[in-house]
This record gives sequence, C-alpha cells and structure tokens, in this order.
Amino acid sequence: MLIAHRIALDLNNVQATYMARAAGTARFAYNWALAEWKRQYEAWKLDNSKPKPTQAALRRQLNAIKREQFPWMLEVTKNAPQMAIIQLGDAFKNFFAGRAKYPQFRKKGVHDRFTLTNDQFSIDGWRIRIPNLGWVRMRETLRFAGKIMSATVSRVADRWFVSIAVDTDQDSHLSKAENQGAMGVDLGVSALATLSTGEAIAGPKPHKTLLARLQRLSRSLSRKQKGSANCKKAKTKLARLHARIAAIRSDALHQLTTNLTRRFHTIGIENLNVKGMVKNRHLARSIADMGFFELRRQLEYKAAMRGGQIVVADRFYPSSKTCSDCGHKREELPLAVREWTCPVCGSIHDRDVNAAINLKNMAVSSTVSACGEEGSGRRRKTAVKPASVKQEVSSRFSQY
Repeated sequence: MLIAHRIALDLNNVQATYMARAAGTARFAYNWALAEWKRQYEAWKLDNSKPKPTQAALRRQLNAIKREQFPWMLEVTKNAPQMAIIQLGDAFKNFFAGRAKYPQFRKKGVHDRFTLTNDQFSIDGWRIRIPNLGWVRMRETLRFAGKIMSATVSRVADRWFVSIAVDTDQDSHLSKAENQGAMGVDLGVSALATLSTGEAIAGPKPHKTLLARLQRLSRSLSRKQKGSANCKKAKTKLARLHARIAAIRSDALHQLTTNLTRRFHTIGIENLNVKGMVKNRHLARSIADMGFFELRRQLEYKAAMRGGQIVVADRFYPSSKTCSDCGHKREELPLAVREWTCPVCGSIHDRDVNAAINLKNMAVSSTVSACGEEGSGRRRKTAVKPASVKQEVSSRFSQY
C-alpha cells in the first residue's frame, strides 16, 4: 500500500533559492513539453506518417537541446524536468481515459513543485539529502516503515514541504477498527456531522471565522502596484492566511474521520451532490467551508486501512423524510423544518439525528441482517442455512 507523509522543511536562504529554481525548472519543462505535445499532435493529424508525441520522446528531445538552449537546467537535479514530463504523460493518459480534463499550463506561484525518484535522495533521521544541494533539515522524522518510492517538494505560501511516498504493509500501519457496531453519519451546515448516537460534531468553519481578515488582506493586495516589493509582501500574507484556513479545516476532518474509523467497523454516509448544493448562493460559502468531499474521501481510505467499510446511500435515499421508528415516509420536508412528528407512530424526530439513524440502519441492512439470516446483506451463500443467533449490544457502544 502506497502512503505519503508530508513533512515541513527548515530551509535557509540558499536552500530556499534552490527549491524555487528546481520548481521553476520543472514548471518550464512541463509547459515546454505541453506546447510541443500540442504542436506535434496537430502535425500528426495532418500527416499520419509523422510520429505521435509521447512523454519518452519529449524527454529525449529536451535532453538533446537543454545544454545549448537551457544551460540553467543543469544547476538543479535532473529529476525536476524529467519527472515533470512524465507527469504530463500521465495527465494525457487520464485525459484520453476520460478521468480528467485536458492538461493546462502550470503557473508560477501556484504549481511550485518538483519530484525526485527514490535513487536521487536519501533520508537520515531528521534530514533529507537533495541532489546538487546537500542535506536539508526536516521538522519531523518519517513515520512510516517500508520502501521509499519517491519524494515531491512543494511550496505552500512561503513554506516548503516534502511529501515522501512509502510502500508499506497495510496491517502494520493502523490497528483494526474496534467492534462498536455500526454508525450513521449525517452531514450538515450547522453541525459538520450528526451521528446516529445523537452526538453533533461542530465544524470549525475557518473561512467564516477568518473572513474579515481575508477580505482586509485581499483589499490591501488589490491596492499594491503589480510587481512591486510591497505587492509580493501582501501576496505572501494572503497566501499564509489561505494556508491557515486550509490547515484548520484539514485538521478537524482528520480528527473526526480517524475517530470514527477507529471506533466503528461499518459507517453509513450520504452521497451528497456537492456540486449542485453550492449553486445555492445562500449556502454555497458554508457548504464549501465544511469540506464534505474531503470528509468522505478520508473516511473511505481510512476505513479500508483499518479493515472497515463505508456504505454510501443512494443520492435520492430519503434519510431525513423517513421515520426511523416505523418507516413512514413524508412527502415533503422543507429544509427549515429541523424537528417533526411522525403522523403514524407519533415519534418526535430531530431532522439530523433521524437521518443519521436511517443511514445506520441502511448500512446494517446492506451488509448483514441483525439476526444473521441467510440471504440478507452481502455475504456468500452457504451450503446449509445457518440458524438465527441472538446478538447482544456491546457495552462499549452504549458509552458513546
């Protein structure tokens, strides 16, 4: 299993300058190869006798001309331009497979990164050796044990990070999920997540909290003369604030998803249409501030690491409009209605808690029935139908 560890670097001015040069070289090589790819592909369409462009051919072409036309490329590691062209080839593979859009040119200050193969760098405790530079101090040691595959150095605001990919054993990374039963998770705006136990997890809402400071720095940047030293300082301050907002949101999501996947083996969640939800101009900012897609992504890969499973409900599953006690479904339930009474059984439901309970029941029914009967849920058919077995509720589950 490939897993990456992102570590901050502690650089001096000389080292930071080298990182910027290497990132600039990688960006130039990527843009040069993309322009050549377009030109050669158009030529191939007009004359099929000419070869189609490939990343291997473009790398050979760049190696043949860089000493005469681009001698400054030799000042940084050879991996910077070569891996950038390989990444362009992967981008075109994804484009032709329908998994991504057509590759775009990289921009300075936005795509500042370069990649190293595992034979071009080495790690010794708190430091990493970069080609043509030497040893660079890291803020922490590598946490994962296994075969190191690659390293990507990138810039966020004015800080540099290295992301080290390691091929590690899945069983040795995280402990198995505790057997605390199933859990339903309903996502929302007022509370980031509402659990089927009734617990509500409030989101940090970092963008809303820091919006006034964000607007002030944005106005300050707009007043600066482009290209001036003050403009660069204002841009750096704004980038730092954006990075802080992203870090606060990411930390909250990691804590929540780690806690849920550690405690529960089976988790039921919604398949939200986030792209359609953000079209509502009244809720778009709040929805984007929660990070619904990232939460689902983290739940899925962390549950897989711990041997658990994530059950995703159908997009049109009426989790909020269905009574979790008797199963009665309401025809309409406006978003402003936060609490409702079932007309059949008389149960009073909190909208979010009721939805979370329905998601939990859906997750349980889609895997194995409560009594373990044959034919319910995802399980292999057996030669002899097993007898019903009474299951007791875990004492640990009742504590939460």
